Amino acid sequence: MTAPHTAGSPPDEPGADSWRLFRGDGQARQVTFPEAPPWRRFAPEPDGSPATRPLPYLIGPAEADVVNAALLLRRPLLVTGHPGTGKSSLAHAVAHELSLGRVLSWPVNSRSTLQDALYRYDAIGRLRESSLIKERVPDGPSGVSEPDIGSYVRLGPLGTALVPAGRPRVLLVDELDKGDVDLPNDLLAVFEEGEFEIPELSRLPEEQDRVEVLTADPGDRVPVVRGRVRCSEFPVVVITSNGEREFPPAFLRRCVRLEIAEPDEARLRDIVRAHLTDTSGDDVDDLLRAFLDRRASGELATDQLLNAVFLRKGGVDLPAGGLLDAVLHRLGGTV
Repeated sequence: MTAPHTAGSPPDEPGADSWRLFRGDGQARQVTFPEAPPWRRFAPEPDGSPATRPLPYLIGPAEADVVNAALLLRRPLLVTGHPGTGKSSLAHAVAHELSLGRVLSWPVNSRSTLQDALYRYDAIGRLRESSLIKERVPDGPSGVSEPDIGSYVRLGPLGTALVPAGRPRVLLVDELDKGDVDLPNDLLAVFEEGEFEIPELSRLPEEQDRVEVLTADPGDRVPVVRGRVRCSEFPVVVITSNGEREFPPAFLRRCVRLEIAEPDEARLRDIVRAHLTDTSGDDVDDLLRAFLDRRASGELATDQLLNAVFLRKGGVDLPAGGLLDAVLHRLGGTV
């Protein structure tokens, strides 16, 4: 980790506090920010590759077999486990290993509805644009006041995942248990049929049977015929749950279920080694021991340990206990 320095002056000499960017002394400085952790880098790569690189994801053979079962059966994978065990990261790992492109993400909350995930139609925006056209061309030719409806229909993450394609897309339905109690049942018909209708398009006249609409992929458009979207390959659906609520039996019956356990010491060492190359020495061992001593079931997340190791390797001179106090917060709300 590069030490910060004041602009116009030599860099700070290596020392106990050379890693500190903010000192709390009221003095204005221009500092050089060190390189961010691998999992917090957003700048596009020089070769044009995605801004965020997929990180290594380690999973046991038995768990990987459950994922394969869901892939072969074309069934949604319902992933449960404590927060911080890597449930959401699994979707990105599958997309990366199988070269399935960008993950389509639907973060669920108490206000989420099925239509939000399928598509949105901006009727007000289209009406406003139509009014503006009429004002600019009051005596224009017939049809000039009708803007293209496809520019006001945008497929959501689930709708985009159901667009027919040669290879399936990966859809992450994150924290479904936070949604309305009826949302899982609402999803059943779409998951079983692999299609949905956009009534605003299906009601158009015959000469407008094919409309290009926006998708959840930036800048992308796809054709929709007679208002119906039907997948040719069922998407890879990864649904995560923190276990806050049970799902209906009918929904569970249509999913392949995977419980991700908290990693043991050996797995934690492998995870740290995969994310941070220079992880040798006692300075990592004492952090790992302190992490394991503090971790109660579901109260600390693996990425919190990675944060602590990254700071230690970057020259942060806090003892293990103090360092963990700075970056580890129990997920139950207590410190």
